[in-house]
Amino acid sequence: MRNLTLLTDLYELTMMQGYFENAGMNETVIFDMFYRTNPENGGYAICAGLEQVIEYIKNLHFTDEDIEYLAGLNIFEKEFLDYLKVFKFTGDIYAIPEGSVIFPREPLVKVVAPIMQAQLIETALLNIVNHQCLIATKTSRVVRAARGDGVMEFGCRRAQGPDAGIYGARAAMIAGCIGTSNVLCGKMFDVPVSGTHAHSWIMSFPDELTAFRAYAKLFPDACILLIDTYDTLDSGLKNAITVFKEMRDAGIKSKKYGIRMDSGDLAYLSKKVKAALDAEGFTDAVISASNDLDENLIQSLKEQGATINSWGVGTNMITSKDWPAFGGVYKLAAIQDKKTGAFIPKIKISENAEKITNPGNKTIYRIYDEEGMIIADLICLVGEKFDSSKPLMIFDPIENWKKTFLKAGAYTMKEILVPIFKDGECVYESPKVMEIREFCKKELASLWEESKRFKYPHQTYVDLSKKLWNLKNDLLEHYQFGESTQS
Repeated sequence: MRNLTLLTDLYELTMMQGYFENAGMNETVIFDMFYRTNPENGGYAICAGLEQVIEYIKNLHFTDEDIEYLAGLNIFEKEFLDYLKVFKFTGDIYAIPEGSVIFPREPLVKVVAPIMQAQLIETALLNIVNHQCLIATKTSRVVRAARGDGVMEFGCRRAQGPDAGIYGARAAMIAGCIGTSNVLCGKMFDVPVSGTHAHSWIMSFPDELTAFRAYAKLFPDACILLIDTYDTLDSGLKNAITVFKEMRDAGIKSKKYGIRMDSGDLAYLSKKVKAALDAEGFTDAVISASNDLDENLIQSLKEQGATINSWGVGTNMITSKDWPAFGGVYKLAAIQDKKTGAFIPKIKISENAEKITNPGNKTIYRIYDEEGMIIADLICLVGEKFDSSKPLMIFDPIENWKKTFLKAGAYTMKEILVPIFKDGECVYESPKVMEIREFCKKELASLWEESKRFKYPHQTYVDLSKKLWNLKNDLLEHYQFGESTQS
């Protein structure tokens, strides 16, 4: 397990020293991590990265080498560095489980800890969760475009470094890929790995047919032949069919066989390939394609009647090329009163209504209809109680004239922010990646089809409880009309 304690911005440490040197400034606080806009202006995102956050927190400590390095910067006092030698996380963390469907403005992670601890972990937490949520969300769109066909993650060589390749592949598996080409990811997370061969395999043999025969001999149960090295239809396809016939004549019943194309007009070529394979009795052959695919190109190929039934997606998915950042932020929401133990709500104000934060100690309830479909998410204050046997009115927190009345007994509610750490100890066991993948599939099934559209999707409501909405507006009035008149 790697020690990522110094995976932080310098100002987190300088602020920590400031809190340390000002007696009484290490109050217990609440920070919320959330995001404001769904990637690619979609209707949802997918939560991922929690397992790596847990590993980070468990191993959070400053080594002797860390202290020596920080001392060499000549900006930290000896007493503060001595404190860092015995530093450990002692707070609480709540989070939405991986694989969950998530929406803007709701806390994905809530940290309740002394401010020095909560401040330190900001950068790493954002780094981990932002990256994996981004790739999981992009993958979900790609998998949806494939309409039930298998999608393989092929992106390691184009990812921005080893970690992006490994953990991006992990996020892609959570969001619906059937396997990855990344062998280390397969080993680390016990997920399926798969791959065929490169053009160099073909080119290293005297001719294409010999190369195909050699590959089929090596891997008869997974014989996917790359047919576009020289000429897709007049050479590659014909030679592949020859090999498939030879295997059939020899009584070899392959569990998985077919072809892959990595260039050319994939819609046109796939139709020609399908017709030729069917004519020879290979109606169950895999027709796989790669070549800079994303959800938009896959959707277009489907609309053109392409006969591709397996997709290898790399660069555009592992980098989320057309939306390269998730945009999650980490904001202070409350400070604990040392005398009473109550949390004093804090709010960040902006001229942009979307950037005004939600104050206080909060949790989230997901509201479902009688068929188990998501109606809305309700952010409320911890301790608020709701009774689904009674009617409930929810409203848009910004355009609050927009209201939805839920009849008694016609809805259910589930708290989706769950405890991960209590008093510094982990109380949550992360499921295996393939289990999270199944959970994610069920989560997506609870989302309305209109919310899954690529263009102009329906936006699921994320509302505030009346109590939280009142608190937020009271604070806004206090800072606008109270403190401003005293300055």
